[in-house]
Amino acid sequence: MKCFGSSLRKSLLALGLVAGIMLATAGLAQAQNCALCYTQAAGTAPRMKSALKSGILILIFPPMMICVGFMVTAYKRRNRFHQSAVISVNSDLGW
Repeated sequence: MKCFGSSLRKSLLALGLVAGIMLATAGLAQAQNCALCYTQAAGTAPRMKSALKSGILILIFPPMMICVGFMVTAYKRRNRFHQSAVISVNSDLGW
């Protein structure tokens, strides 16, 4: 069980590190605006601005769901090969 606890601790540490890096660089990502796009969007009517915001949300949704789907599939199949190895080892014990 010590091995499980240490691997869980390492995973949580890595997750925390990645989350910290993402939070630290969020301001830099915000600053990566195209000047032409910004001036075009700033000069439009308020209704067009809301349409742009809605369009951005609509365009980000499918790739996000695809990534979540990959992560869920990987999580569900994480022990697939490990379980088959345990079964094959246990089946040889009956000889």
